[in-house]
Amino acid sequence: MKNCLVVDDSKVIRKVARHILESLDLSVSEAVDGQDALTQCEASAPDVVLLDWNMPVMSGMEFLQALSSAKMTARPKIIFCTTENGISHIKAAVEAGADEYVMKPFDRETLESKLAIVGVI
Repeated sequence: MKNCLVVDDSKVIRKVARHILESLDLSVSEAVDGQDALTQCEASAPDVVLLDWNMPVMSGMEFLQALSSAKMTARPKIIFCTTENGISHIKAAVEAGADEYVMKPFDRETLESKLAIVGVI
């Protein structure tokens, strides 16, 4: 079973994402910010990270930068999940290492298609 790490400071978003991901037969773990996510990724890299942009402690962009120098056997696929929809934000996320981008609020169909694009399902 593939594993997804949901990184978001919103408990509601983590709960909704968990429900959708588990319905797609993914194992789900959660992180409340980028630092928490980085620690979890270094301990055991997930197959995919659903990453929020704006978080306290360490933002999604800061997490991506730190992930590039983290000691891991395999780099997870990264799907940015945010309310930021400007072309400049999408371009910055991709240039920083994101594999895909999904807008909040998202639904099962949208998330499933993004997971298929990055090859997780």
